[in-house]
Amino acid sequence: MIQSNGELADHLSKRTARLLLVVALIYLSQQVAYFSDHAARGVDHVKVGSWVVMSGLLLALLTTKGFWFRRAEVRALIDDEGTRANRSAGLQAGFVVAMIGGIIFYFIDQLEPMSAREVIHLIVSLGLAAALIRFAMLERRDHRG
Repeated sequence: MIQSNGELADHLSKRTARLLLVVALIYLSQQVAYFSDHAARGVDHVKVGSWVVMSGLLLALLTTKGFWFRRAEVRALIDDEGTRANRSAGLQAGFVVAMIGGIIFYFIDQLEPMSAREVIHLIVSLGLAAALIRFAMLERRDHRG
């Protein structure tokens, strides 16, 4: 049984480092499913809505300390200097991937026209996934060493 705030913060931080990579892979796999089915149906509105909600939650997770329902003391312990640096590096990687994606999709659109919705979806998804994966890898590395 975890007793102190420090032990709880350490436990949650390690668990999050493991789960973030899984969440990123699930998020990417959902995007593959989204783009593989082009039939226009009412359920597509639900798919787009769920993508918007999931993307918003992942962005909030990346840009905040997370653990919104935990005590402030535990959140402060989890969000130490190393975690802030790792989060910053993850966001930086996500930004770079999104910009590179935007440039690539600009040229792809010259050969194969794409809708603005498709391009936005791809850029946001790639940027968020890259940020999550980079952050998760750095956190896992820190917890191993």
